Amino acid sequence: MQLDLDVTGRKVVVLGSAAGARRCVARFVRGGARVTLVATDGPPGTRLDTVRYVAAPAPDDTSALLRLVGPAWIVVFVDPAAPLRDRVVELAGHLRVMTTTEAPAETVGAVTLVGGGPGRAGLLTVEAVAALGAADVVFYDRLAPTDDLAALAPAAELVDVGKTPFHHPVEQRSIEQLLVDRARAGQSVVRLKGGDPFVFGRGGEEMLACLDAGVRVRVVPGVSSAVAVPAACGIPVTHRGLSHAFTVISGHQRPSEAELDGLARLGGTIVVLMGVVNLEQIATGLLRAGMDPDTPAAVVERGYSDSQRSTFSRLGSLADDARRLQVASPAVVVIGAVVSVAPGLADAARVLDDLPAWADALTPDAALTSEDARAPDDVADRSGP
Repeated sequence: MQLDLDVTGRKVVVLGSAAGARRCVARFVRGGARVTLVATDGPPGTRLDTVRYVAAPAPDDTSALLRLVGPAWIVVFVDPAAPLRDRVVELAGHLRVMTTTEAPAETVGAVTLVGGGPGRAGLLTVEAVAALGAADVVFYDRLAPTDDLAALAPAAELVDVGKTPFHHPVEQRSIEQLLVDRARAGQSVVRLKGGDPFVFGRGGEEMLACLDAGVRVRVVPGVSSAVAVPAACGIPVTHRGLSHAFTVISGHQRPSEAELDGLARLGGTIVVLMGVVNLEQIATGLLRAGMDPDTPAAVVERGYSDSQRSTFSRLGSLADDARRLQVASPAVVVIGAVVSVAPGLADAARVLDDLPAWADALTPDAALTSEDARAPDDVADRSGP
């Protein structure tokens, strides 16, 4: 059982090593508590101005222990020796002071690359939540789930290193160096990314940078926006009878003619990430490669956010419709017959008896736009990882 308690103004005594207790101390400080660290391993190398630091008394120094425990609201044991812990528990029981135990923070620094999914905190994996809760510092991107980040990583320093189109305030190599430096300083470092770290997230580069520096690194996969964002409006990237394969490409750079030709020949569903800027070039390139202009297409903006918007069109008019409706990033583009499955089209009074009839009925001036705070429950249930 977990209880959420307001610690504002409360006196909290943390008993344990300075290194092991650092995350516990930081979390209580952030919560507004008056924290005393009773250090069992000598004075810490780095001190917080708002924390009182004292050396741990001997287990038989009852007077000193009473001065620490008596005024406390709660005593938190991190990793003290058993005799000291047992004596404090005994005194706290007489004084009716609460006690609890927490696992110590790791003393050896490491980096965890965490996939944050398409942006909603509820789509984080259990392991991702655990990594954030154990972090000393979180370097996060703009597309990661940041609304609840302070609660998810209550003891961590939060550092925004996100990039926007044509604007990289922190260069990639600098990010990699930050990860290495903080881990070498003994901190638990989380690199939080939108989607999955290894799907156009440069997670591979960051992993190699850590390995080259001799820093421990692990990867927590995330729900990729390539499949999650289409699902947010009811588009399955594969569907029996319509598509048995899907290809994910980055629209950050214009695909070559050979790549466009390959996509057109392969068939199936095409999912384009980061493709708003080059959408016209991609669409016209696919048409040149022989794709049918009546191929269903959609753009889903800000998937899983309260301002999610889905625009349904066809390949031949997709670029014009996107321009007219001022489609903006972040957005995921889906091209293929599976777009016809989306319930948003039915909601817009389009009867989808069969794909050719639907495609013929949709003219360039009849792009359908659906704006919903969130997907229907039955759609959300089908859109998990």
